[in-house]
Amino acid sequence: MNFISSFSEYIIWAADFLWNGPVLVTLLLGSGVYFSFRSRFIPIYYFSHALKLSINKKKSIKGISSFESVSSQIAGIVGMGNISGVAVAISIGGPGTIFWMWVTAFLGMITKFYTCSLSVLYRKNSNNNNYGGPMFVILNGLGNKWKPLALIFCFFGLLGVSPIFQSNQIIEVINSVIINDNYLFENKFSSDLTIGICLSILVSLVIFGGIKRIGMVASRVAPIMVFVYMISVFYLMIIHYDMILPSVYLIFMDAFSANSVLGGSIGSIILIGARRASFSNEAGIGTAPIIHASSETKEPIQEGLVSMIGPFIDTIIVCTLTAVCILVTDSWSNYNYAGIEIVAKAFSNSMPLIGPYILLISTLSFAISTLFSLSFFGERCMAFLIGEKYKILYRYIYLGLIVLGSVSSLKFVISLIDLSYGIMAFPTLVSALILAPKIDELSKKYFKKLK
Repeated sequence: MNFISSFSEYIIWAADFLWNGPVLVTLLLGSGVYFSFRSRFIPIYYFSHALKLSINKKKSIKGISSFESVSSQIAGIVGMGNISGVAVAISIGGPGTIFWMWVTAFLGMITKFYTCSLSVLYRKNSNNNNYGGPMFVILNGLGNKWKPLALIFCFFGLLGVSPIFQSNQIIEVINSVIINDNYLFENKFSSDLTIGICLSILVSLVIFGGIKRIGMVASRVAPIMVFVYMISVFYLMIIHYDMILPSVYLIFMDAFSANSVLGGSIGSIILIGARRASFSNEAGIGTAPIIHASSETKEPIQEGLVSMIGPFIDTIIVCTLTAVCILVTDSWSNYNYAGIEIVAKAFSNSMPLIGPYILLISTLSFAISTLFSLSFFGERCMAFLIGEKYKILYRYIYLGLIVLGSVSSLKFVISLIDLSYGIMAFPTLVSALILAPKIDELSKKYFKKLK
């Protein structure tokens, strides 16, 4: 028991050390700034073109359609990070963290353009299936001498895309809305374990169908889940309309205040915002390139443009909705709540009868759809590490991790994923920075053809 406690404390310390220092955040934000000026913001100019490309549902036997790839990406990143992650950011760093989440997301859109374009450019095809990701960008783009960097990415990718955060927060919202301390068995641990096992069985029905089934399910669930959540939050905004402008004002003022609402410095607010945005939309982390490499498109720049939609929907739209929901109801000012509990309080206060159940449905669809997509990311990392024929082993490990997350502490779960994501960013961005000229060449040709 002492070993488990010590290990948990070490993971928490390591994650805080990595994210609270200047190196990682400088890499994430600095790369976004570099890519933005290098591309002269042209990918943003063609964002409407990206939206048109994303509705393409045409697919071949070699992969999934662009619509399914962006749906899988949204399903993979629009999850509990958009609800409890935003609540955690506001409760720790104040409303100003939302502004820095926006900045990180805007820069992240162009970062994803580069990383996902590279992933399609350097992917491989095996048995009529397209595979790729930062590991193949490193290996095929930079050469075999860089392979250790690809191995580091894949090892921590197995941990970073683990489902423990999603299952942890699913259990929390089920406990707060349905069970409400009346546990299924004698104690909370047994109750949480039972729900975790049921959840893993549900997820197994989808993930054992592979990326094509994941893409099919995600393309149906992702649009619906975002729409339902948007309608719910819009209702909260309507009944608290007088608090909308003060809340937006508070976000901007707190973002540049050395004496923020919670007493933090500007630097700490930026760090918290960048950390939570990276966890939410994962721009620069390297998971989205894995899913976009599976697309059937033959044009790397097209898929790079489509990939920008993910951070936009995830952070600019969904995270903002959660933030406004929390701020207009003032639920964030009660320090007795944390994570998903803050949002649950906002919904229950504003819609006493149905609010908690709407949140339950939204969070379950967000989190479960994320569980479907994350398994594919980990599977590709496992295949790169130990071979294609052993990749299915990760599916069984993944189901076990769902159960583990259901009985773990929130602090440990967040820290483990933050640590893994932070380390994954280095191979992803270092390779992208070196190979950026390749995408510049392809971009000039592609955009010239469009004109």
